[in-house]
Formats: sequence, C-alpha cells, structure tokens
Amino acid sequence: MTTPELVFLIMRWWLTIGAFVAVVFLTFGVDRIDEDARGAYVFRPLLVPGILLIWPLVLWRWFRLETGSGLEPARYRPVRSAHFITSIVMAALIAAVIFIGLSQRQSWPSDFAPQQLSAPGE
Repeated sequence: MTTPELVFLIMRWWLTIGAFVAVVFLTFGVDRIDEDARGAYVFRPLLVPGILLIWPLVLWRWFRLETGSGLEPARYRPVRSAHFITSIVMAALIAAVIFIGLSQRQSWPSDFAPQQLSAPGE
C-alpha cells in the first residue's frame, strides 16, 4: 500500500466515523445538550460538515455536557466579555477606514486637460 492510498484510507475511515457520529448526535444528542435545539430541525444539516471533520471534539463535548463534569458557563465568561470590547474596537476601526478612504483625494497633474467623450457611433 502506497502512502497516498494509506492517507486516502485514513480519510475515508475518519469521514465514515464522522458521518455515524453526525447521525447519532443530530438525532439524539443535540436535543439533550441544548434546549434551544429542541424541535429545530432545519439547521441540523448545516452542522454535518463540521461534525464530519471534528467528530472527536463533538463526542468529548457531548460527554462532558451529559455528565456535568465541565463548568461551561464559567469557562466562557472571559471570552464573552472580550467580544463586547472587540466589537466596539472593530466598529471604530471600520468607521475610521471609511472616513480616511473618503477623505483622501488623488491629486491630478497640473497639465491634465479633460477630454469630452463623443457618443457611440459619432
């Protein structure tokens, strides 16, 4: 077996296991760990590509949330507080870039004479 065949075989098994995890998680797991996902079936196909790639992380988080061994709200509190500051800074930077872009003007050469274009067919 050559190296590309081995890599392809590993990728195929990884995605096969990911597909199995996606079916089980989206059928049973997402309702158990997220009360907002109960009855919301339209968004679930959007999660499939991500679950195919990071299925070990999905299984680990599902286990942690089912057993209650993780202090998830306390873990994400610092990150969420940083989001507010980051959003204010990004909004200010976008406004500054637009203002600077609109305030800059190109200086034309002094000997530039505009020419009037004729209509098509003339």
